[in-house]
Amino acid sequence: MNRSDVRREAGATPAHVGSRPVWAEIDLGAVRHNASLLGRVAAPGALCAVVKADGYGHGAIAVARAALEGGASWLAVATPEEGVQLLDAGIAAPVLVLSEPPPEAMVDVVGRGLTLTLYSQRAIHAAGLASTRAGVVTDVHVKVDTGMHRVGAAAAELLEVVQAVVAEPSLRFAALWTHFPVADGVEDEDRSFTEAQIRSLGEARDLLARAGHAPPMLHAANSAGALAYPAARLDMARCGIALYGVPPFPVVDPVVARVMDGTGARALRPVLSLRAKVTLVRRLDAHERPSYGRLYGLEAPSTVATVPLGYADGVPRRYFTLGGTVLVGGRRRPLAGMVTMDQIVVDCGPGDDVAVGDDVVLIGEQGSESLTAPQWAEVLGTISHEVFCGIGPRVPRVVVDREGQG
Repeated sequence: MNRSDVRREAGATPAHVGSRPVWAEIDLGAVRHNASLLGRVAAPGALCAVVKADGYGHGAIAVARAALEGGASWLAVATPEEGVQLLDAGIAAPVLVLSEPPPEAMVDVVGRGLTLTLYSQRAIHAAGLASTRAGVVTDVHVKVDTGMHRVGAAAAELLEVVQAVVAEPSLRFAALWTHFPVADGVEDEDRSFTEAQIRSLGEARDLLARAGHAPPMLHAANSAGALAYPAARLDMARCGIALYGVPPFPVVDPVVARVMDGTGARALRPVLSLRAKVTLVRRLDAHERPSYGRLYGLEAPSTVATVPLGYADGVPRRYFTLGGTVLVGGRRRPLAGMVTMDQIVVDCGPGDDVAVGDDVVLIGEQGSESLTAPQWAEVLGTISHEVFCGIGPRVPRVVVDREGQG
C-alpha cells in the first residue's frame, strides 16, 4: 500500500479530538473478543477484568462495559476511588479492590458495594467498625503472600487474619487469593516458583478449612497464570494485560495457542492504537541537526516531519536515543532528533513526498507495517503495561467498535 492509499484509508482526524491532531483509538470490539477468549480459558471459573489505572490508560468505564459484554463477571481496581467511578457510571458487576485501603479511609469506602481486599488486623478492625456504623455487610477477600512479598498476610499469620474477619459481624469472608510475580517467566526457576505458589495457596486453603473457615472462593491467576497454568485458574482468573490484547509472554501467538489447551480461541487482538498527523514539513540539508541538543546529523538531504506529541504524551526522550521508530506512509521512520515535551521530529528520508495532514502511527497498523506496544517496550527496556499507562491524559481516547460483538 503506497502512502496516498494509507492516507485515504485512515481518513480525517476524529471530530472531537480538538485543536491538536493526536489521539489514542480504543477498539471495544477487541476488548469483547479478548474477554470472550479469556473467559473460555478461565472456565468454569469466572473472569475478572482488571481495569485499574483507568483501564491501563485505555479508559476504565468503556473497557469495563465491553469486558462484561464479552463474558467477564467481575472487575478489579487498585483503589476504592477507581471502583466508585465504575459504580457511579451505572456498572453493576462486583468490583474487587486489589489493595487494602488505609484504616482512616474505611468510613468512606464501605457502603458503596465494593469488595475489599484485607490482610492486616488494623484494617480489618477499621472496616468492621465502619461497616457496623453504616449498617452494611462488606465482602472481604483476604490476600495471602505466597512469594510476591509486596502486600498480603504472611502465611504464618493467615489464620489469625481470617479469624479476625470472621469475628466481625459486619464483614463476610468471601475469598482467599494470592498473586504471581513470575508466571510470565520462561525459565525453569520461574515455573517452579509459580507452581510452588499454587501449592502454597492450596495449603493455605486446607489450613483454613481445617479451622472451619473454608474460603468460599479461591483465586490466583493473572493473565500469564491463566494462560500458562491450568491449575491456577481455580474459581476466578484476574486478567489485565491480555484483556488489552498483549499476550504476557516473550513469544506471542505460538505460546498463547499452545497453552490454551483446546479452547479453540483465536489470537488476542490489540485494543489501543496511538495516532497523530503531520503538522509541519521541512526539507533539510545533510548534516542538519534537528531538535534539542542537536544530537543527530542527517546523513543526507531529508524530509523532516513534525508530529505534535512528545514526552508529556507518553513518548519518552529515550525513544529517540534508543532508536525508536514511527510509521509514516506505511513505512518505519526513525526520529530525527530528541523527543520534546510536545513534539517529535521524524526523518522521512530524501525525496519523500510526505505532507502536512499525513497520518502517523506510533502504535498500531499502517498499510502492511505495524508497531506494537511490546515492540515499544522492547526498545525502551520496559513492559507494555508501562507503555500504555504512560500515554498522557491530554491524548484524547477515541472509542471505536470495529467488529461489534464479533
